Amino acid sequence: MRGRLAAVVDPAGAGPRVLFQRVPESKVVKNRVHLDVHVSLGASDQRAAARAHAERLVAAGATVQREVDEPTGWCLVLQDPEGNEFCVQ
Repeated sequence: MRGRLAAVVDPAGAGPRVLFQRVPESKVVKNRVHLDVHVSLGASDQRAAARAHAERLVAAGATVQREVDEPTGWCLVLQDPEGNEFCVQ
């Protein structure tokens, strides 16, 4: 990866996009992968669709860490039971 961002996209448009993003901060835990899960693509209310999906993930053991609302985008940051963070959009 040469730049800050790279993505893997299903050419048929049916599957999810996997985004890889360089981050400046170091991490002391083993996992250095941060997934952004786009569940709301095409939804009329993207935030409501993402929140509904996050509720299902919480029921499965994830925890919501914070909501990010910046000029570059919006997402919910969750943590899996092992402490790995990921975003739901």
